[in-house]
Amino acid sequence: MRSWKREAKSFAYAWTGIVMAIKEESHMKVHLFFAFIAIVAAFIVNISKTEWLILLVTIGMVISLEMVNTALERVVDLTTQELHPLAKAAKDIAAGAVLVGAMISVIIGIIIFLPYII
Repeated sequence: MRSWKREAKSFAYAWTGIVMAIKEESHMKVHLFFAFIAIVAAFIVNISKTEWLILLVTIGMVISLEMVNTALERVVDLTTQELHPLAKAAKDIAAGAVLVGAMISVIIGIIIFLPYII
């Protein structure tokens, strides 16, 4: 069984990773900006509880994907400094995953907010 100290340490490491991603990754700032806009808009138009749940899961998905992409890019950079086709593919695929998540989140945003706008 894990001790509370170990759990607290694990949480602290995770929190450090979140803060690092926000401070060091420009795309994370963009995702957080749009998340903030979506949350403010959700309060303004008073979306339903179900729509809130979908919105929050969507925001969490994009932010999590961006963090995984960042971690993968750093591991690849740690592994090799040369331009290797597999390193490029790993980075491009991870970035593509973020792009897919972001595009889906835009579609979800349109589906949620459009009825309140028109």
